Amino acid sequence: MTTPRGPVDSSRIPRFAGPATFARLPRLDEVEQCDIAVVGVPFDSGVSYRPGARFGPSAVREASRLLRPYHPGLDVSPFAETQVADAGDIACNPFDINEAVETIEHAAGELIATGARPVTIGGDHTIALPLLRALSREHGPIAVLHFDAHLDTWDTYFGAEYTHGTPFRRAVEEGIVDTEALSHVGTRGPLYGKKDLEEDRRLGFGIITSSDVMRRGVDETVDALRQRVGDRPFYVSIDIDVLDPAHAPGTGTPEAGGLTSRELLEILRGLAGTRLVGADVVEVAPAYDHAEITSVAASHVAYDLISLLALTQRP
Repeated sequence: MTTPRGPVDSSRIPRFAGPATFARLPRLDEVEQCDIAVVGVPFDSGVSYRPGARFGPSAVREASRLLRPYHPGLDVSPFAETQVADAGDIACNPFDINEAVETIEHAAGELIATGARPVTIGGDHTIALPLLRALSREHGPIAVLHFDAHLDTWDTYFGAEYTHGTPFRRAVEEGIVDTEALSHVGTRGPLYGKKDLEEDRRLGFGIITSSDVMRRGVDETVDALRQRVGDRPFYVSIDIDVLDPAHAPGTGTPEAGGLTSRELLEILRGLAGTRLVGADVVEVAPAYDHAEITSVAASHVAYDLISLLALTQRP
């Protein structure tokens, strides 16, 4: 096995210098093969309120300069145990959502076909649908753990089927997700009506609200999620607004009463040993992100997801 090429050594080249890739990793074209690919999707034409997530990938990459190569919480050196590379951005049409969705699906499919497992940085949550389409061709219908303040299972906005509030409804309708193993985590805030919850339940989702996490704690939450996904291949989709605005102000649709960054990271770490096949972190909007709080949180979330994927490759 070829020794993985890791990030730039920060003891020799200062963190504020060197490549602008995620965690200062090599680019995809600089390695012979890739196990885990960090890919950006700078698309936010599906948002219903504040735009700006198209600048999320670059902001998260910049914040990731502070990451270090050993993860003590999971006892893994992800960049040494697997080949992780930055695959750059998927460039898609900012004026045509349907075309953008097709472009993302095609590009993600090509990346997955090489054997790489994607950790995608958005962009708005619309991008989850084409990513799930691409992964389902490889794994069949997959389980989903969806971390978000919102359900994202609404039908349409202004008659549009593809928006950041509809991806998981479309995924269920298209049969690309396993309806026996779907969960929202961290939901909260007002809804349009009780029917939102009824329709969401009909689609197959279980819900662990932000209040549930607060009352039950991280360990009980992790146990419930592990039981939900079992030994299925599963995907983690994280809207950064699952965090409270105190921990993630730089997002398009903030809601009070969210998770802390510590709670989110600890829940993710509790998933070690499961069959994670891909993930996304979306809705980072740096224009609203004072002191880069949100970008820093998102970079650590992405790092934990990479570390979880690295653990699945251990014998």
